[in-house]
Amino acid sequence: MTPPQLVTAVDFVGCPTKDLERAVAFYGDTLGLPRSVYNKERGYAELETGNLTLSVYDAEGMGLEHHANPNPIALHVEDVEAARAALTERGVAFNGETLDTGVCHMAFFADPDGNALMLHRRYAPRVTES
Repeated sequence: MTPPQLVTAVDFVGCPTKDLERAVAFYGDTLGLPRSVYNKERGYAELETGNLTLSVYDAEGMGLEHHANPNPIALHVEDVEAARAALTERGVAFNGETLDTGVCHMAFFADPDGNALMLHRRYAPRVTES
């Protein structure tokens, strides 16, 4: 008998920052994500991707160590090359060429604090294995 599923979704992903205003400007202005929460006094803001909230927070201000996330958050876009070109014009530096895996395109970059991000678009159907 399979136990009932306890986890039903991911509500947010944390993105630590040492400069909240700079991070909010990057995610809001550079990436164009709408901001849903901004609480400077508590050291955090939330920005929306459409299906997942990015919680940008001052880790050290909350008594935590600041460690940039080295594992990229895959940000869905309809056209990786067009989005890459637009972000390059806005000053974003990408790491290497766009990767074509045979099922998706990925372009890697980081926020100003070094948190890994990628532009991502799956163009082939998902194949599941059981």
